[in-house]
Amino acid sequence: MAERFLPTEDPVLEAVLQWTVERDAQDVRRLLEWLPEARSSRERRALLERVRSLLTELETALDGLETLN
Repeated sequence: MAERFLPTEDPVLEAVLQWTVERDAQDVRRLLEWLPEARSSRERRALLERVRSLLTELETALDGLETLN
């Protein structure tokens, strides 16, 4: 990511959104690693639903970062 010349108007929000992006990406990666090891279709569906939820949150955080820049 390119370095900014001027700070954002809300550096706390920017930090929170950056943290959310990093954490959600890690969590999605971990859940997808667990997916093939799930013992039942119910477990797989639960993992997949959580991945979808995190991807929605991730997209929202990325949109928020874009509006700050």
